[in-house]
Formats: sequence, structure tokens, C-alpha cells
Amino acid sequence: MTSSRWTAIYLGTAAAMLALLLWIASHIPMDKEARDWTGQLVEGGWMAWSFPVALFFWLIAATLITFTFLALRWPETPRRGILGIKTTRGDRLFITLLGAAFINIAWLGWSGQPQWQALFPCLIWAAAVFRLV
Repeated sequence: MTSSRWTAIYLGTAAAMLALLLWIASHIPMDKEARDWTGQLVEGGWMAWSFPVALFFWLIAATLITFTFLALRWPETPRRGILGIKTTRGDRLFITLLGAAFINIAWLGWSGQPQWQALFPCLIWAAAVFRLV
């Protein structure tokens, strides 16, 4: 496939993802002339769809799309890390997301600190997994 075709695919996907993000942001409820960032996007819905929750799922989708493009454009051969198993980028992403979920659950239960601060150990975990595993 030519590089101009890849560029068109990248730009089209980025435009679609940006449009989706803007659509989500446009549904943030207003509360006394200010945006209620943690307010319900869908009142009475079956899930607590607030902007942070929707942004989280948007980021997961964007990450999966990015890794799909990386795998299609620049295929890789699996490598053997400290776990002794062969892993690809996708395997390391899965291990990273699974570990980050456990880090966040532990942070929520044991630290007493604001949840956003769990981002720092999660980033350290991600760097270690992508470098060593």
C-alpha cells in the first residue's frame, strides 16, 4: 500500500475519533452556566455515563486503533522478555491494561489518595512492561 493511502487512512481515522470526542464533549450537561464534568451524559441510563467514563472508553478505543495500525503498518516478530514467553505489542498492551486495573483497584482500596494519582504508578508499570516483558 502506498504511503499516501496510509496517510489518508490515518487522517480519516483521526478525524472520526476527533468527531466522536467532540460529540461526547458536546453532551456534557450544564449546571448553572458551568459544565458539570462529572454529571450524567444519559439521564436514567443503565450505566453511569459521565464524561470521565466516556473519555476512558474513548481512550481505550483510540489505543486499540493505534495498535492495530502499528501492527498493520509495521508488523513485528514476538520477542522473549523477563517472563520467558514470547510477546507482541498487543500482548504487552493487554498485560499493561490488566496490571493498571489492579493498580487502580488497590489504590482505591488502600491508599486514601485521590484516584488520579494512581496514574503515576500505572505509567511506571506500563514503561516497565513495554521495556522488559
